[in-house]
Amino acid sequence: MNRLLIKNALLINEGKRFKANVLIEGERIKAITPPQPSPEERNGWTTIDASDLLLLPGIIDDQVHFREPGLTHKGDIRSESRAAVAGGITSFMDMPNTLPQTVTVKDLNDKFDRASEQSSANYTFFIGATNDNIEELKKEGAKRAAAIKVFMGASTGNMLVDNERSLERIFAETEQIIAVHCECEKTIAANKARLIKQFGEDLDVTFHPKIRDVEACFNSSSHAVDLARKYNTRLHLFHLSTEKEMSLLEAKPLNEKRITAEVCVHHLWFSDEDYAEKGNRIKWNPAIKSRTDRDALRQALIEGKIDVVATDHAPHTWEEKQGSCLRAASGGPMVQHSLTTMLELCRQGVFTEELVVEKMAHAPAELFGIKDRGFIREGYYADLVLVNPNAPWTVSKDNLLYKCGWSPMEGVTFSHQVEKTFVNGHLVYDNGVFDEEYRGKELIRL
Repeated sequence: MNRLLIKNALLINEGKRFKANVLIEGERIKAITPPQPSPEERNGWTTIDASDLLLLPGIIDDQVHFREPGLTHKGDIRSESRAAVAGGITSFMDMPNTLPQTVTVKDLNDKFDRASEQSSANYTFFIGATNDNIEELKKEGAKRAAAIKVFMGASTGNMLVDNERSLERIFAETEQIIAVHCECEKTIAANKARLIKQFGEDLDVTFHPKIRDVEACFNSSSHAVDLARKYNTRLHLFHLSTEKEMSLLEAKPLNEKRITAEVCVHHLWFSDEDYAEKGNRIKWNPAIKSRTDRDALRQALIEGKIDVVATDHAPHTWEEKQGSCLRAASGGPMVQHSLTTMLELCRQGVFTEELVVEKMAHAPAELFGIKDRGFIREGYYADLVLVNPNAPWTVSKDNLLYKCGWSPMEGVTFSHQVEKTFVNGHLVYDNGVFDEEYRGKELIRL
């Protein structure tokens, strides 16, 4: 049995920071003790001296697109889970817009089988809604999914649910959390037609937030909130991007909410001022918008209106990212750099490290009811990350792990670096070296 002592670490957990030793026996945390000489050091336990390092609970990313099956030229469970653990992510929740789309219990189970053979991190999957699969969503087997994903706006994979009766039934008749991508297609179509008429079809990326604008987001998000309130549905709003949408949310404890929200790292880091330099590298759906929107998202996260920080990790090949904003693919890879990006915002005084841990580890575990994960607690799985807070490094093609081979963060210098990542007590990533044989576990819900 694995017996490991991490000593002299600075734990950041449940709103506190304190020096401690953490003992891991097998897959779980056996004890958290004061940082003093431990008998385990003398009794054959493997010891890691974590002096001057931060020890965080492993990050749980509630929205990734690892592209398997069917789109594996962009990424796959193996490649992207390796990048994730190198970035401190120990668990992920994968989206259904693959080929085939994950819209049946059979396809859902097939994904779990693939992950058990390929994933370095722990895993679960969403089942996707369509205009006509309500009976599939109500099957007992669908409850294995983390939640139901509803595209109330079209994006990669075109899983748009645009039949109002179907939407009503999904919100009214299913029991699971409904997680939504919200952008109003009618508003987008009208914006696109107007801008093409005025400027032609060769629109650069700066037109993207004008096409997928604030009103497109708010019109759809507010509709989802109205449906959730009508049917008392448990609703989770993915990747909010506008100041206006913050009016839909309440600042209160997570366990008192029926409507929760996520923000993505790129919407907290970039603004539309960055399109000139980054171009299509930062073309996402929903679009990155103004500095005012970005600052409102940051404030809403601090106030507790927004509950979770995730990546919406969505790799595309470099070739697929070329062309006008009407042709270039939307989305980009982020799992390797999400934690270090958020910690850099802490260094800049935007957030605290305690808040980052809350929104990237504690809250996803609580929101989705994940059993024995998301916290550094005795008896919990030892999903842990050791971070050096004073190890500057610069993102470059030479240190990227994404299968697509590029990153919107190239050229950025971070002050924090992930040194070691433990998944279920197992050292999966160690200063650039992976345990290639280890496989994560399915996330089990309470």
